Amino acid sequence: MATITAAKREIKEKVFEWEGKDRNGKIVRGEIRAVGENQVQASLRRQGVLSTKIKERRMRSGKKVKPKDIALFTRQLATMMKAGVPLLQSFDIVGRGSTNPSVTKLLNDIRSDIETGTSLSGAFRHYPKYFNELYCNLVEAGETAGILESLLDRLATYMEKTEAIKSRIKSALMYPSAVLCVAFVVVSLIMVFVIPAFKEVFTSFGADLPPPTLLVMAISETFVHWWWLIFGGVGGGIFFFMQSWRRNEKLQKFMDRLLLRLPIFGVLFEKACVARWTRTLSTMFAAGVPLVEALDSVGGAAGNSVYASVTDKIQQEVSTGTSLTVAMGNANIFPTMVLQMCAIGEETGSIDHMLGKAADFYEAEVDTMVAGISSLMEPIIIVFLGCLIGGIVISMYLPIFKLGQVV
Repeated sequence: MATITAAKREIKEKVFEWEGKDRNGKIVRGEIRAVGENQVQASLRRQGVLSTKIKERRMRSGKKVKPKDIALFTRQLATMMKAGVPLLQSFDIVGRGSTNPSVTKLLNDIRSDIETGTSLSGAFRHYPKYFNELYCNLVEAGETAGILESLLDRLATYMEKTEAIKSRIKSALMYPSAVLCVAFVVVSLIMVFVIPAFKEVFTSFGADLPPPTLLVMAISETFVHWWWLIFGGVGGGIFFFMQSWRRNEKLQKFMDRLLLRLPIFGVLFEKACVARWTRTLSTMFAAGVPLVEALDSVGGAAGNSVYASVTDKIQQEVSTGTSLTVAMGNANIFPTMVLQMCAIGEETGSIDHMLGKAADFYEAEVDTMVAGISSLMEPIIIVFLGCLIGGIVISMYLPIFKLGQVV
């Protein structure tokens, strides 16, 4: 049976646009999914349509499918199903409305899987690159309990809030990163093109130059002779580091620990991880997933290997009968507020609600910190650039000042 299903999946259907005449001679147009033109013609004949033109719709190469595209799709699918639109028709509507051809192709492939009898969660599991284990587990829980529309709505809310936190952290890091890159390029241009011109002028003075000027000129000579190695080394080093960070597990753990210990930004990353951890566990609880099973997906969703390893320990303790609050307290990584709210949730039987409130609080904290960091970084960056560029300018004008004093 599995072999037959796999074979069906390999034969991907295409979208054909057709034009023809019905039994009354009226010109009709439409589109249909089929493996080939012969199947389209056979289907139209059964409908009493004489086809005059059949053309395969060419899918444009689109942009990469991003998590925010999946979040938008989930929200649209939940809205369609709540409105009573059948599942396959919902995929059609959402797919046609997408502006990214890659998303449209993905949804068409999933729709084809569902048409062959695969469940919605099973179809999603065929594309782990876009739908992680947490997503598939929640959809499967919704299908089993008969509350798929409600679960999709919760899942969409969860993804929207998670992506919002990611975008806020990126916005906090984007400004200083962009300024540093621009500063590096500007200083490099000054060293390669401007400083050599000053060097020719100073050579004709025939006098000893101040140490700061000599230092800047030595750096300039290095840039002039080795600019290709400097730019290549910096670019290649960043690329190699990012690739190693993604693929090397030891480096990932080291960097995750380092990020949590950074001044200012470490607190921001910690609050973001706590918000995502509590939001994920709250969503899993609300879906009716048992605690031990829910913790399988929570650690990875936090986005930090430190929290992932801590979650594994919490899961082991909970599976032996320890309460969630005690297990989280033993981890020594969660704030007191989260532990207190979790304890209240266990006592009142509303852990999902209390964890959701904790997630709301820390998401608001992330917003406040991002705004504060953005305001703080502006004067720091201005002072840094002023010292850097100003130091170069002063170093190059010192010989001129000295010459003026001699005259």
